[in-house]
Amino acid sequence: MQPHDPRLFARLLAQGSLRLSEAYMDGWWDVPHVSGRLRRPALNHFQEPPRMCFSATASFTASAALAGIGLLGLRRVPDRRYRLLAWIPLLFAAQQFTEGLVWMSYPWAAPGLRGVATQVYSVFSHLLWPVYVPWAVRAIEPGTQRRRWLGLLAMGGLASAAFLAWGMVATPIHVAPVGGHLEYASPHFFLPLSLTLYLAATTLSLAISSRPLVQVFGLLAMISAAVAYAVYARWFISVWCFYAAAVSLIVYIALRHADAAERVTSTDG
Repeated sequence: MQPHDPRLFARLLAQGSLRLSEAYMDGWWDVPHVSGRLRRPALNHFQEPPRMCFSATASFTASAALAGIGLLGLRRVPDRRYRLLAWIPLLFAAQQFTEGLVWMSYPWAAPGLRGVATQVYSVFSHLLWPVYVPWAVRAIEPGTQRRRWLGLLAMGGLASAAFLAWGMVATPIHVAPVGGHLEYASPHFFLPLSLTLYLAATTLSLAISSRPLVQVFGLLAMISAAVAYAVYARWFISVWCFYAAAVSLIVYIALRHADAAERVTSTDG
């Protein structure tokens, strides 16, 4: 074994031998005089999922695209009921920008930046979305029954967010680049009840909307969550947030349709 980074042994002492393979993938150690053909297969099970282009570039590009679409969406808000919904792409833009900073903290050797960016990102992923999404949908719903169901989903999302906030304090979230993705260590997030309430608040609330395009948003969010968990379970938080951010571009289309419908109604009136 040939160390290449002086932080290797401190990392092993702090995180245990299970991180040995991750340190190898990060280039912190190597085994001299052994063919790469022999070394790689022994570690392949740590990187089974297919590679994707997740990186600082991907995060910053997504952030810029979402910010542009989000600003256009704000200009198409037909009335104040849609304001919460219109802000979703912009909030995702801020979240993706924050993850870009997490990525850049490694080449910049900036652990302080990484720590702050990780916690800010986790506020979005863990606390904001399960509360924000059902209330944003509830605001645009005219029917009393749907509003009642969405209120219940919002309360479930609030319970999940409160539990995850406690978990973030009790066990601060750490992040590590593994297999071309960012792994956020957040054991409380994956507890069955917490995850069920979280997914119901962030996807089912969209799917039960009376607005067809919002329903499509919800269905795509569900599908992307299932795919992310099936293929990238270890990196679920990062991968699904990226997918959901991309899917949120549908919000702009929904706002355009709502604005056009409002203009037609006003003209007919």
